[in-house]
Amino acid sequence: MEHIPQVDALMQQAALAYPIYRKVSGKQKAAFLRLIATGIENLGETLIETAHLETHLPHDRLRSERQRTLFQLEIFAQLLEEGSWVEARLDMPQPERLPIPKPDVRKMLMGIGPVVVFGASNFPFAYSTAGGDTASALAAGCPVVVKGHPAHAQTSAMVAQAISQAVQEAGLPQGVFGHIEGHSFAIGQALVCHPETKAVGFTGSLVGGKALFDLANQRPQPIPVFAEMGSINPVVLLPARLEAQAEALALQYAQSITSGVGQFCTNPGLLIGIKSEALDRFLAALGQHIAQTAPATMLHAGIYQNFEGKKTVVTAQEGVTIAAESGIAKTGIIQAQATIATVDADTFLANPTLHQEVFGPFSLLVQCANSQQLVTVVAHLEGQLTATIIANETELLEYEDVVEKLRNICGRLVFNGVPTGVEVGFAMQHGGPFPASTDARFGAVGPDAIKRFVRPVAYQNFPEQWLPDELKKENPLQIWRIVEGVFTK
Repeated sequence: MEHIPQVDALMQQAALAYPIYRKVSGKQKAAFLRLIATGIENLGETLIETAHLETHLPHDRLRSERQRTLFQLEIFAQLLEEGSWVEARLDMPQPERLPIPKPDVRKMLMGIGPVVVFGASNFPFAYSTAGGDTASALAAGCPVVVKGHPAHAQTSAMVAQAISQAVQEAGLPQGVFGHIEGHSFAIGQALVCHPETKAVGFTGSLVGGKALFDLANQRPQPIPVFAEMGSINPVVLLPARLEAQAEALALQYAQSITSGVGQFCTNPGLLIGIKSEALDRFLAALGQHIAQTAPATMLHAGIYQNFEGKKTVVTAQEGVTIAAESGIAKTGIIQAQATIATVDADTFLANPTLHQEVFGPFSLLVQCANSQQLVTVVAHLEGQLTATIIANETELLEYEDVVEKLRNICGRLVFNGVPTGVEVGFAMQHGGPFPASTDARFGAVGPDAIKRFVRPVAYQNFPEQWLPDELKKENPLQIWRIVEGVFTK
């Protein structure tokens, strides 16, 4: 493996900062996160314009995403101030117990050490330099080294400078945050394989995430890689609801498929229904909306080329028909034309190529002969970030096995909606069984993301004054804890 001095220097600084930063109080860390948010906000429209020029994303979308990023930092700040996220557990001693005395055992979650974060190309703020991975790792007490995404290098550098300034203003060690740029895979390899790296956060393609996961498991000391990767986000269209709302659903899904030029990890890339007059109406109306959708510029040339390549492969498969494509001429060189294709269930089941994600404004409609075949199609799907069921409430009982199979393959099950749009909150789950992510228990969205970068540590028979405040008997932080099995302050 190539030795990269800059990587080594950043990781060594992070390792030196870890034992200091880990002991910083929750309130101090919360203030630090708010300093980051203020620094990003103070970059103003200059940051928005820079991101627009690099990613082609609309200004309003970028402003909204920046606000989401600031909210993520604030919600972690609030989590740290409240303090119960450490899940403190106290089992008090019983020295008189026979035949063996019961020891004093107290446990809590603690940050695991320096975390490497890979910025995502499709979210220059919310999943990049100061995004959910960085915010949650810093909240956990872990120094962070970010590998900025080359598709928005200037944007990443501006945000990184704001974070570094916040580190300085908070009086924290320099190694609490590091930033490195470059196109080379060798940089990513060196970051993952560095002995001081204790975990990795990644949002991107299956190929990229799996490569990092494999590297991490080949280390002398394997480390966790929390990668959010590919997902086709299946949507099951049940007959009664479709019969009543075929045209309205077609409009709703045309908007979802083409929103953000289809560059969302929750884009509905697979539609599944039972052949019927209602499904024909849905497809015809969906096709009309897609034909009237103007081509739009994708994030960068690499994503555009990948979209065109995968779309060509899928639509060239035997039995696949292009049902609709944007009928408006392109005006730019990396503009994607929204496309809907259709195939029968037998062909879909027999061809694994059709199960792959086409990242962009594309969706494949699978037409099943009957309800039994619909169940079979759903049963053959891999892990997903989301799954959606369009149905009347009475159909949920009739198709209970479909609902159950969808639940088993996804992190978020949507009823009568669209999968695009991921709310940041305590109840959100953004992750699913492989290959949607490498660990279905955790995601990068919401306060629970902090759990990726911690591990439980138990103290047995330790002197009271040497215990963390979270575990002291008098509970000086006044946090919720479980003491002798009882949830209490």
